[in-house]
Amino acid sequence: MPGPLSPAEVRAFFDAHRTVRRYQPTPIPAEHLEVILYAAQRAPTDATAQMYSIIRLRDPELRAWVAEASRNPHLASAPESFIICADVARLRALLELRGYPFGEWPATAVHFAIGDAVMAAENMRVAAEMLGYQSCWIGGILNPLHELCARLELPEGVFPFAGLTLGLPDEQPGPRPRLSRDLVLHTDRYRLPENDELEQALTDMAPITARGDWAQTLARYFAVGGTMELREGRLRDLLARQGFGHAREFDTAFARAEALGFPEVLVRRRGESFEAWVDRPDRAHRGESASSPSQALRAALEEASRDAS
Repeated sequence: MPGPLSPAEVRAFFDAHRTVRRYQPTPIPAEHLEVILYAAQRAPTDATAQMYSIIRLRDPELRAWVAEASRNPHLASAPESFIICADVARLRALLELRGYPFGEWPATAVHFAIGDAVMAAENMRVAAEMLGYQSCWIGGILNPLHELCARLELPEGVFPFAGLTLGLPDEQPGPRPRLSRDLVLHTDRYRLPENDELEQALTDMAPITARGDWAQTLARYFAVGGTMELREGRLRDLLARQGFGHAREFDTAFARAEALGFPEVLVRRRGESFEAWVDRPDRAHRGESASSPSQALRAALEEASRDAS
């Protein structure tokens, strides 16, 4: 193997990264695809579990449907297109094969399975760029989530996280700005930014947008009425359906409170812990938790259940 790259060479490699949506029709050779997928499988993983799956889109009709439904046409035109999935179904099957019952940890599953999926896919992207290709991460697959799961026949324990396209670029977009390092690198403890730093960030990032207004671009996605709010309900529904039931925890808890005859629920922070009340005119029950509001609510409901019995 050649010696290590110099800092300048590493910087130059990452400076060359571009997000590309138009690709040359040149196929990626099998030996290149093999090493890209090899890189994915050499990614770090939590507890050796490899909680991800990669679905390679080959069927032209399927590629066309995913492209249209996600509103990302390059999923159909790129030489290679993939759906990156968080996956604990295989892990469950492995445990059950040896007689171990699968644990109840849906929130933790989301946390670690997404981490595994991102690290594997990012290794794919870096390997592809080392071979001269470019790529595009695609969040738009959240638009047709339920239909996509059905089309891909994803079992319980698997959900699509992102799309990824690879190929030789047929466009040369310019470099995109990034936030100041002072805003993303913290030493020993988190530091809240000052308003003037945030204003400078908006100025620094303005060239990334056509209108020169990064806040407006962010608002279109993340403010009230933005794209993320529209996606939220679909994602919660899908996570619950695919076995990651913590996403419906508060909905389920409220339904349980109503079933017990408590139409009013209050959850609030109290000092360093959380406090929850379920209330009706003749009685009330309180729960407390140092870790999460949902646990405080569960504690209140358990007290209410004991009282009802």
